[in-house]
Amino acid sequence: MKISAKLIKELREKTAAGMMDCKKALEEAEGNMEKAIEILRKKGLSDAAKKTGRITAEGVIDAYIHGNGRIGVLVEVNCETDFVAKNEKFKKFVKEIAMQIAAQSPLYVSREDIPESVMEKEKSILKAQAENEGKPQNVVDKIVEGRLEKYFQNVCLLEQPYIRDTDKTVKELLLETISVLGENITIRRFVRYELGEGLEKKENNFVDEVMAQIKKD
Repeated sequence: MKISAKLIKELREKTAAGMMDCKKALEEAEGNMEKAIEILRKKGLSDAAKKTGRITAEGVIDAYIHGNGRIGVLVEVNCETDFVAKNEKFKKFVKEIAMQIAAQSPLYVSREDIPESVMEKEKSILKAQAENEGKPQNVVDKIVEGRLEKYFQNVCLLEQPYIRDTDKTVKELLLETISVLGENITIRRFVRYELGEGLEKKENNFVDEVMAQIKKD
């Protein structure tokens, strides 16, 4: 099937992929735009995964302060070159990560960052819960394993659903960004502040406030 230059251009604008990659994807998809996008996305994530071992010594430290000044985030995101660190797509990605942290309050970047003592304590709590629920002993370990996955989704930034598209995780967003920019990118560290945190105060749902602000952007 002959693929028109107009169709290739349209796919390139939608995905930021190279012209030849767009042409090949459209040929494989027999001209179907949605299928071609899916093909490029799968290929991009696969290629991006190969880049994740490369050294990242450049990048930026960015800040996000929620509109009412009650929540603040500092995040360091690294890339391979100063050229990418100055790229607008990279800067936008960093800002999205800061807003994600503000809205969803992760405790760690990834599950590998969770201290062993914290993991053991969490496993112990989950096991006790399952046993107190009267679950058979032979399935308790599987129940604990399943609940640990949910725990990771709550406390690990990379495993959280992305606030703008909950069908993808932050890790998938990261891999897509790596694919577009062509360099390894790592979220190195972050800190989140909430006004009055740790003090006795009236309960306010600041997460809902942040999410409302994000939807306006």
